[in-house]
Amino acid sequence: MKILLLRHGETKGNREKRYVGQKSDEGLTDGAREQLRMAASDRMEEICVRCRGISKIITSPMARCVETADLLFPREKFRGVPRILSEALTECDFGQFEYKNYMELTGDPQYQRFLDSGGTDGFPGGERIPDFKRRCAGAVGEIVREEPYVLPGGREGESLVFVVHGGVIMAVMEAFARPARRYYSWQVKNGAGYLCSVEENPAAPFGFELTKVAEISVL
Repeated sequence: MKILLLRHGETKGNREKRYVGQKSDEGLTDGAREQLRMAASDRMEEICVRCRGISKIITSPMARCVETADLLFPREKFRGVPRILSEALTECDFGQFEYKNYMELTGDPQYQRFLDSGGTDGFPGGERIPDFKRRCAGAVGEIVREEPYVLPGGREGESLVFVVHGGVIMAVMEAFARPARRYYSWQVKNGAGYLCSVEENPAAPFGFELTKVAEISVL
């Protein structure tokens, strides 16, 4: 079995390098919609072949993720494939930094403290990074573990597709990908992500790990 983790298309806030978290439910830009429509016809067939079939499409409930999934995996083409909205896969709550960029935050002592911590302290008035990581990894772990054909053994020809946020992908890859890497090293651009194999490992959290990691871009 495989997992495809894709980050949603670009929003206005992404373009302006803002902290676009769970309190900013903005949709895609017109340019991103057009790029994704083109990708659906030009690139997705190849990616679906690499997935060897799609059993479920799981998204964050936020508009930018649902819209991306609908454009890349049109319902008329993927008729019968269950679509699941997972509240646990929403983006991080950026608190007082929400929808601000570094230019607007420069000089803010709380922002400087966040930078000095290497981004590990969490967001004032928002979510702690360890809590965010635990929420995202736990949600994906439960979804994978519930698949009847995944563990033990597994079955070729089935993939779970997750259309989510950049931070969610980073949290999931840090938790499950092997060889292991640190959280921020898993950053991806809009429309990009990772295709991974699910391998049984009883000693790992939720009984599996992600291997044979390949970077994917639909744009």
